[in-house]
Amino acid sequence: MEPRGTKRGAGKIEAAESRNKLPRLAPSLPTDPALYSGPFPFYRRPSELGRFSLDAQRQYHGDARALRYYSPPPTNGPGPNFDLRDGYPDRYQPRDEEVREGLDHLLRWLLEHRGQLEGGPGWLAGAVVTWRGHLTKLLTTPYERQEGWQLAASRFQGTLYLSEVETPAARAQRLARPPLLRELMYMGYKFEQYMCADKPGGSPDPSGEVNTNMAFCSVLRSRLGSHPLLFSGEVDCTDPQAPSTQPPTCYVELKTSKEMHSPGQWKSFYRHKLLKWWAQSFLPGVPSVVAGFRNPEGFVCSLKTFPTMEMFEYVRARPPLLLGAWWPSHCVCTSRCALCLPAHVVRGSHDPGPPVAP
Repeated sequence: MEPRGTKRGAGKIEAAESRNKLPRLAPSLPTDPALYSGPFPFYRRPSELGRFSLDAQRQYHGDARALRYYSPPPTNGPGPNFDLRDGYPDRYQPRDEEVREGLDHLLRWLLEHRGQLEGGPGWLAGAVVTWRGHLTKLLTTPYERQEGWQLAASRFQGTLYLSEVETPAARAQRLARPPLLRELMYMGYKFEQYMCADKPGGSPDPSGEVNTNMAFCSVLRSRLGSHPLLFSGEVDCTDPQAPSTQPPTCYVELKTSKEMHSPGQWKSFYRHKLLKWWAQSFLPGVPSVVAGFRNPEGFVCSLKTFPTMEMFEYVRARPPLLLGAWWPSHCVCTSRCALCLPAHVVRGSHDPGPPVAP
């Protein structure tokens, strides 16, 4: 006969073991902008640590061979009239999106330059290493209503590595991408071809192939609050006529958008598209975005420069837009909290092993 209480005790043990076997839900980040109101957190001016290039076969090179030079049309001439559909799809080589690169290229640069980091390799302990695109998603999270995201966090020797995980919804959306959206993506790259030259003082050559495997990437150091950051992002071009040739202040971001003719269209542009442009350029310290506005036929008819640090002023100067508009402090506060979340999750756990570069 079993002693009294044995079955009940065994039941408690079995229940506890059963709970431990349940899959743990990934921690989530609240997205209500009101939760992140407050003063603008400290963000250190980004400084460039290095650069690397990816060639037409997506192979890594530890130099600036893929860097292009800003070469806009004369301001006193006729409108640009760039045909963004030219070459599609015959002269188009898109990157294979089924290949998930993770942090591979950034880690390769880091392994090659670990001993040359300012402050020595020990600076990496406590730092966050990731792509600029991942940080951009964190900044825009409070105002994103369509797309979710998921990050994988790995700690090795005190450094936190953040890499994006493609969600099932994002994969389904990518695989079901309609032809019109694929053509619009091409137009963005084609615009860069019209605005960039291969050497300083050169002229753009839009007759070549648009190959999205090629990229020039800047590696930058910064700090958000108490979080040291080392991140990399693709750079569209550098301006040889910039007041300062010191990167990243000489870099230029290139974007396209449809022409807008009504207050409602401009309102949507300021609230949504300009937010993403600001976040993408603010993080690496790129001073301006040059936008080409295209007509329904796919021709760029006008150009407009948006200084990064003045983008929010386009919203602030129009009081009707302030209702439900984005605020830079909300975005940066959200990112600071988002960086604390994975740091807390992996704190105290065993090191999962180093991310490995090829």
